[in-house]
Amino acid sequence: MKKKLILESGEVFHGKGFGAEQDIEGEIVFNTGMTGYQELISDPSYCGQIVCMTYPLIGNYGINRDDFECIEPAIKGLIVKEVCDFPSNFRTQMDLDEFFQKRNLSGISGIDTRRLTRVLRNSGVVKGKIVNEDADENLVIENLKASVLATDQVAQVSTKTPYANPGRGLKVVLVDYGSKLGILRELAQRDCDVIVVSQDTTAEEILLINPDGVMLSNGPGDPEDVKGAIEMIQKLLGKVPIFGICLGHQLIALACGARTFKLKFGHRGGNHPVLDLKKNKVAITSQNHGYAVDQKSLTNTDLEETHIALNDRTNEGLKHKIHPCFSVQYHPEASPGPEDANYLFDEFIELMEEFKSKKLSK
Repeated sequence: MKKKLILESGEVFHGKGFGAEQDIEGEIVFNTGMTGYQELISDPSYCGQIVCMTYPLIGNYGINRDDFECIEPAIKGLIVKEVCDFPSNFRTQMDLDEFFQKRNLSGISGIDTRRLTRVLRNSGVVKGKIVNEDADENLVIENLKASVLATDQVAQVSTKTPYANPGRGLKVVLVDYGSKLGILRELAQRDCDVIVVSQDTTAEEILLINPDGVMLSNGPGDPEDVKGAIEMIQKLLGKVPIFGICLGHQLIALACGARTFKLKFGHRGGNHPVLDLKKNKVAITSQNHGYAVDQKSLTNTDLEETHIALNDRTNEGLKHKIHPCFSVQYHPEASPGPEDANYLFDEFIELMEEFKSKKLSK
C-alpha cells in the first residue's frame, strides 16, 4: 500500500506502508542507532513520537519479546529506508511488519531517510503524519500546524499500581516516569529489593517504604510538565540517596533551581560520546532525549556538572554538592548497549551503603 509522510513544514516523502493501515500523527524525530530497534519500539520515552531510523535496513533480526523494554510499545510509528521481510535470527518470533499489525502501529518504508534526517537537523523536530497516497497534502499540513502535542505522556506510560521486584539487598524505590526494564535488570543484578511506584507518588509515601535509595527513571516529554515530581524530589533531598536517569536527571535539575530547554533535534541513538569531567574519561553512550539542562542556570544552585556531551557540549551529568544525589542524561542501563557506563549503578550502591552506615552510626 502506497503511503506518504507529510511534515508541517511542507515536505512530503512518498513510500510504502507497513503494519496497520491507519493514519498516524506525531512528533518526528531521528535515531542514529545501528541496532536496537526492538528496544526503541518498546522504550516509553518515545511515547507519541514517530521515529526515523538513520540506519537503512531495519528488522533484520525480527522481533523477540524478551528484548523489549516495556510490555506495550508507546511509540506512534516508524520511518525506515528498508524493512527486512525475512529476518535471520534463531530467536525471532515474528517479523517487524507482523508485530506492527498486531499492535496497531503504522510505519513507512522506501523513503529517503537521509534527506528527512537533514530536514530535521536543519529545521528541528516537527510534527508529521503518515497518510494514504491520495490524502490532500495542503489540508494535512494545515491540520498539523493547528494541532497541539500532548503534555501528559508521563502519566500515560507510568505504572498505575506499585509492584515489587524482590531481592535480598538494598531496598530501592524506583519512581516510574516511563522506566525501561533495563533499569530493573541492572538493580536486580546487584540484588536490590526494588519497589516500583507511580509518577505521582509523594515524598511522604516513598519515605514510608523506608528505602535505602530512590531511583528516578527515564520518561517522555517536557520535564516541566511533571510538576509533582519536582516537589517530591525537593522533600527527599538529604533524606535518602537519589540517582536520576534521563528525565529523572532533568527533574533533579529543576528541583534544585536549574532550568531545562528543548534541543533543536535531540539526542537519540547508541553512539554518543560523553566526557566524565572528573575522570577525564570518555564513554560511548545510548541516548534518547529532546530536552537538556541549561548549563548557565547551574551557577546559583548546589549542583555541579560532572559530564558533558562531546558532540554539542551540552550537559550530561550532575552531582549535588551537599546531599547524596547524582544523575546522568544518558542511559547507563542501555540494551543492547553500549555498556560503558553501567558502573554508575555500582556507584549508586556505594552511595546507599555509605549513607546507611552513617545513619546507623548516629
